[in-house]
Amino acid sequence: MAAIKLYYFNFWGRGELCRLLLAASGCDWEDIRFSKDEWNNTDRYKPLAPFGKAPFLYCNGQYHGQSIAIANFLAREFGLAGGSSQETLRNDEVVQLVQDLMALLVSLYYEEDGTKKAELREKLLQTEVPRFCGIFDRLLAENGHTGHFVGTKLSQADLAAYDIITNTQLWLGADFEAAFPALKNLRHKVESNAHVKNYLDSEKARQTLA
Repeated sequence: MAAIKLYYFNFWGRGELCRLLLAASGCDWEDIRFSKDEWNNTDRYKPLAPFGKAPFLYCNGQYHGQSIAIANFLAREFGLAGGSSQETLRNDEVVQLVQDLMALLVSLYYEEDGTKKAELREKLLQTEVPRFCGIFDRLLAENGHTGHFVGTKLSQADLAAYDIITNTQLWLGADFEAAFPALKNLRHKVESNAHVKNYLDSEKARQTLA
């Protein structure tokens, strides 16, 4: 593939899965990050975005938008979407579940009313995040003792679940993995991948969580 550049804010959010996929692929890519101020108040990045939103991808001479479209493209391009049509279906199920949880987190992030924000946070801590963790844990168990959602190797589904659970724990200050051993094992699987580990150890990745 030609040169690849991924553009996104300097935090995890909707761009981190794409970063993890690019990292896991071992390909040569450029991780371009910017602040909200740079996005809103300069013409350096926003005019490049095909739909006026980030993340967006530069690949083979073209700019592309929509985070899941980008992530799905990268997963298929680099063999991270499953080895059969049914594995790809399970992979996509997990990725969509992650987006459902992400939507709840985004609602909390943007809620301005203090009382409602506290109620949303408590619901996430006590009900919603554990519910999703239970689903992920069950799906991992259904794939035997591989430690992966599909097949026997790293996939987009693994990276998506790892991303959302790891960063949700950091953001909300809670340990959800303690009650879900398969999820804890998944984290070790992802972090033991040499390419992913190199990315996670990088200065940019350590500054990801805002």
